[in-house]
Amino acid sequence: MKKLICVLFVLITLLTTGCSKKNENVSTDGSTSMSKVIGMLSEGFLEETGVTVDYNATGSSSGIQAVIEGRSEIGLSSRSLKDSEKQQGLKEIVVAYDGIAVIVNNENTVEDLDMETLAKIFTGEITNWSQLGGDDSDIVLIGREAGSGTRDGFESITSTTDKCLYKQELLSTGDVITAVSSNPNAIGYASLASVKDTVKALKINGVVASEATILDKTYLLQRPFVYAVKENVELSENAQKFIDYTFSDKGKELMVAAGVVPAN
Repeated sequence: MKKLICVLFVLITLLTTGCSKKNENVSTDGSTSMSKVIGMLSEGFLEETGVTVDYNATGSSSGIQAVIEGRSEIGLSSRSLKDSEKQQGLKEIVVAYDGIAVIVNNENTVEDLDMETLAKIFTGEITNWSQLGGDDSDIVLIGREAGSGTRDGFESITSTTDKCLYKQELLSTGDVITAVSSNPNAIGYASLASVKDTVKALKINGVVASEATILDKTYLLQRPFVYAVKENVELSENAQKFIDYTFSDKGKELMVAAGVVPAN
């Protein structure tokens, strides 16, 4: 009888452990710009599988580091991986493409900037809105913190890396949008997927940022949204399922609804 009880106990333990393992959460960490995309994908994934996707919004570089250190299975990055990160055993999976919107306060009368002018603004060569046909007011530069994928993307594309003279360096896309919306003289940049009507997105080289112009590459300020995972290391069952779900028809629908262009 005691043997039977012991056997039953072991079986119950194994079954319970198996269920627990099967239903364990998926850990993601990184880009704040990807919050809308990950939020919608996570919600759809939960409805379909019953599995929760945990999202720690720390910024692209921090998310990548979390995967390197084994604290997260999937790093979220709004930039491509650097060679130094790949050399630490990581690979990237490009999920989607997102526009980097250049945003100003809704009261600002400026509508369009070319890339050269944009670079001159952020490096301090152009300092007053009157030089651009706007009000006689000093331009206030709002950017992201060092390590941000959005900052890396913006500065790389505009050839202003380590040259931007920010008045404020903020920790999230939402913070940048809030700062610009509350300051008539501010200009900043943010993920197009996160921009609402609280700010105005400028045309760049005469092109409006949209899904169509990102897809046809005519909107120049764009960057990839990336999953960073360990190379040659098998993901947990649920993490792999989440990645597969991302590239499913439903996942692509959700990404489009979130305002980005699915990678394939």
